[in-house]
Amino acid sequence: MAWNEPGSSGNGKDRDPWGNRGDKGPPDLDEVVRKMRDKVGGLFGGGGGGRSSANMGGSFSMIILVLAAWFLYDASYVIQPAERGVVLRFGEAIDTLQPGFNMRLPRPIEKVVRVNVENIRKLSVGGTQAESLMLTRDENIIDIEFSVQYKIKNARDYVFNVRNPEESLLHATETAVREIVGKTNMDYVITEGRDVVAVQARDLVQKILDDYGTGIVVTEFNMQDAQPPEQVQDAFADAVKAREDEVRYKNEAEAYSRDLLGKAVGAAQRQVLDAQGYRSKVIESATGEAARFSNLLTEYEKAPAVTRERLYIEAMEAVMMNSTKIMTDTEGSSNIMYLPLDQLMRRQDTAQPNRWPSPSTNSTTVPRSPRTVIDPRSRGGR
Repeated sequence: MAWNEPGSSGNGKDRDPWGNRGDKGPPDLDEVVRKMRDKVGGLFGGGGGGRSSANMGGSFSMIILVLAAWFLYDASYVIQPAERGVVLRFGEAIDTLQPGFNMRLPRPIEKVVRVNVENIRKLSVGGTQAESLMLTRDENIIDIEFSVQYKIKNARDYVFNVRNPEESLLHATETAVREIVGKTNMDYVITEGRDVVAVQARDLVQKILDDYGTGIVVTEFNMQDAQPPEQVQDAFADAVKAREDEVRYKNEAEAYSRDLLGKAVGAAQRQVLDAQGYRSKVIESATGEAARFSNLLTEYEKAPAVTRERLYIEAMEAVMMNSTKIMTDTEGSSNIMYLPLDQLMRRQDTAQPNRWPSPSTNSTTVPRSPRTVIDPRSRGGR
């Protein structure tokens, strides 16, 4: 028969564990708490009196307060602005806490791992020959040192996706640089292609890190040094000097070419302008001559004889203007005398004032009243 089954009797066996008989209704709650305190106190060696019960009550309250304080302390988290908190529940990542005050379950149920996502970290690669020596596309060996600056963009991936994020970054960086250098010639890597190689390597490293889900973002990728191995540095220095001389000679040749080209262009433009000016002059002159001829034709139609005489005189004047000889004739005579005026003028400059120089022996005496004429028989129509 059960202890609380009605009808049980005999030697107190019909009592329940709290000392109440089954036929007197439900037990008193205060009595139950008091008896439990007494039993706990007995376990710790305390007496069963009222004083022991009071002490046990105070100890029990202190234990509850301590547990509550520990719960509040262990369940509250203040995440700094540069941090993110990864929440683990029995070792499994379930959430990420943002900056500020957060409440979670206490340990060992949940645990929060703080990760600084704003701190810029740095990784150097190339400290050993195994890392720095690389083969280029033209089968040359090059010694490279570079540094990578990075920060965490996903705290949860950074903590749980890979075992060692820094080591993964090191391997990814070395792999990416070897791939880029292996597709590039040595001279290009060492000289003008340093920045291009760095950018390409950074993009490839970021792609590898994203594929592995490391939660890392590369902020800067710098190639600190790139040179041939120590054994061939002297020969490479000579090659670099020769390359610099080549560039210098090319620059000088280009400058000389630009100078000649500028002069040639200027001369060509000047000739074009001269030709254009000459063309305008000829056109204007022809236009003027045509207008003059039209006017002359009008006058000729009005007086042909006078016009012919005028034209003849003007033509002879133009022909004889620069001549130093004068042809004269006299009335009733066909003899033509030539006066050496050029010699007379030269002698006049050296002679005394108011005196004429003596005539040359080869000259003919001029009559006292000569008349300068033009032989009309040499003209057409007279």
